[in-house]
Amino acid sequence: MQLVTFTQSSNALNASNGGLAPTRLGVLRDDTVIDLAHAASSLPSNINAFLAGGAEALATAKQVLAQAKSATALPLSQVQLKAAVPKPGKILCIGLNYRDHARESNQAVPDFPTVFAKYASCLIGHGEAIVLPKLTEQVDYEAELAFVIGTRARHVSEADALRYVGGYVPFNDVSARDYQMRTSQWTLGKTFDTFGPMGPALTTADEVADPQNLNISLSIGGEVLQKSNTRELVFGVAQLVSILSGIMTLEPGDVISTGTPAGVGAARTPKRWLRAGETVDVTIDSLGTLSNPVVQEAA
Repeated sequence: MQLVTFTQSSNALNASNGGLAPTRLGVLRDDTVIDLAHAASSLPSNINAFLAGGAEALATAKQVLAQAKSATALPLSQVQLKAAVPKPGKILCIGLNYRDHARESNQAVPDFPTVFAKYASCLIGHGEAIVLPKLTEQVDYEAELAFVIGTRARHVSEADALRYVGGYVPFNDVSARDYQMRTSQWTLGKTFDTFGPMGPALTTADEVADPQNLNISLSIGGEVLQKSNTRELVFGVAQLVSILSGIMTLEPGDVISTGTPAGVGAARTPKRWLRAGETVDVTIDSLGTLSNPVVQEAA
């Protein structure tokens, strides 16, 4: 099941909400979106609550989909997809988690996960624009597999860890390299507005047989700049859940992005920064393609 957070254009909704349509929870099916809360009042209208509902919520959603009539489906052209998980409690990112990326960054392969944070204010969805800030001309791309916690996790063993994952989603860890390297802490360069594209959908964990065997790639204008497989991760999904849950409580809706393979713009000669007018595509097996145009911040 591919869960999406979306808004639907509506004059009535816009008028009653100060011009902003409320976000809703849906399922992406072919080229349509099924509004889950509208189809079944027992289902929550946001993805964090849905994930917290566990197997019962998933079973109800599957029943709703089996009974949904085509007339209840909204064409993709009538909705705006938002970040799959627009309000996570945490966004934890893992740095240098592919050996080839560590080498191209002139860094040692870590023997313990390198963790930094992004904030929810940076999140955007499929089709929304990455905005190049006025403050920097060194904006880079990073294709990543992210996973989302589905069950509260604390001191979880690696053997049991995948049971706590609610789903998987393509992520782009957009980075301003000059701000990232200004201090020993990377966060400022990682969390400018729009620097967290995530989507198009959260694919539920029951549909991903092995998160450690997914092809991942990034292309701009058809040129493939990153290409790898998640089997190359230094720390896999189960290891990360186990390690992180030993340090902090992981809650439903928390997002963990697992790192990027080689091919980033900062490691190229000449360096390859994002440019206004381009479109960045992150594609992961079974999860789909996250596509975002690039625009310049207004003067």
